[in-house]
Amino acid sequence: MINAWSTRASRLFGERSAPVTYGLIAACCLVFLISPVSGLNPGYGRGNELLGAQQAYFERWGVVPTELFGGVPSAALGPFTALFVHGSWIHLLGNMLFLFVFGAMVEQRMGHLTYALFYVGCGYLALLSYAAAHADSQQTLVGASGAISAVLGAFLFLFPKARVTSIYPFLFFLPLRFPAWLVLPFWVALQWLAAGRDGQGTGVAYLAHLVGFSLGFLSAWVWSSRRAKVKGTAPAIEGDSQP
Repeated sequence: MINAWSTRASRLFGERSAPVTYGLIAACCLVFLISPVSGLNPGYGRGNELLGAQQAYFERWGVVPTELFGGVPSAALGPFTALFVHGSWIHLLGNMLFLFVFGAMVEQRMGHLTYALFYVGCGYLALLSYAAAHADSQQTLVGASGAISAVLGAFLFLFPKARVTSIYPFLFFLPLRFPAWLVLPFWVALQWLAAGRDGQGTGVAYLAHLVGFSLGFLSAWVWSSRRAKVKGTAPAIEGDSQP
């Protein structure tokens, strides 16, 4: 994923709060720290004992496609709980960086409640879609990448001209500034290419990224259209109408 770490447009909203975004970051970090994956809790043991605890943790709170579509009732909660579970420090920090950079502005534009429902709903559907495409798989799926991809999609629709400072390995890690309409479609193209190798590479759920991004863009479009329609049909208050 592109290591985007700042945007000029965020200055326009710097004084406004984003409690849902920061709350999600805090929740994901807390869940990770107390989990066996962080390696910080000696109560989970070491070596094979720790690996067993980690596997059991992923199976309990993650998404297992065969269980989700195999008639296990409790598995329906998997796409929700998996949004707060991460497989490694790099997995956690990468996701939280993206959420921190892009989430606050999307939340401030959408509103706190709408944004919270949008994040959870798109994240759930992204993981569900990936599981449906791999219904016979027993590999556990965890992480907030699908939901955060939805945030990126919404950001592209709402702030297409915002300039994003990104670091590209193939350009010698030089920090370069490009508009969101250029950076984010490039990221989507990388996910699309990688999705063709699902099951052959690192195990990253690229399809969930693509579904999440598409859902986020469409959700922002629908939300924006409805908002414009409400504003356009709102009755004029006293003093606004002309005789």
